[in-house]
Amino acid sequence: MIVTGLTWLGVRPADHAATVALFRDVLALEVRELTPSFAWFQLPNGDQVEVFGPEEADHGFFTTGPVAGFQVVDIDEARRELEAAGVEVIGEMHGAPGGRWTHFRGPDGTVYEITGP
Repeated sequence: MIVTGLTWLGVRPADHAATVALFRDVLALEVRELTPSFAWFQLPNGDQVEVFGPEEADHGFFTTGPVAGFQVVDIDEARRELEAAGVEVIGEMHGAPGGRWTHFRGPDGTVYEITGP
């Protein structure tokens, strides 16, 4: 597996609204999408930060703190390598225009993501 960068950060904070306000108003991150339970920000270099509210159901497994997304050269190969190493991969591969991603747990239970083509 070849990791080329850290491109995504996801958080599920106790106070969704206050975190969104901090990122939007103080850090001046560009808002790409904003709903009562989800916020998507983009940094000038293209990296992304997503903030999930307590009622957002798809990321309920984000319980261990911030989730970092590692950019990989070949996501299918990277997933196979994780599985071959006995790493717990969470759910199916997801995708959207521009890439695909999947989540996994580290040895201590911390959730991470790999993302790539």
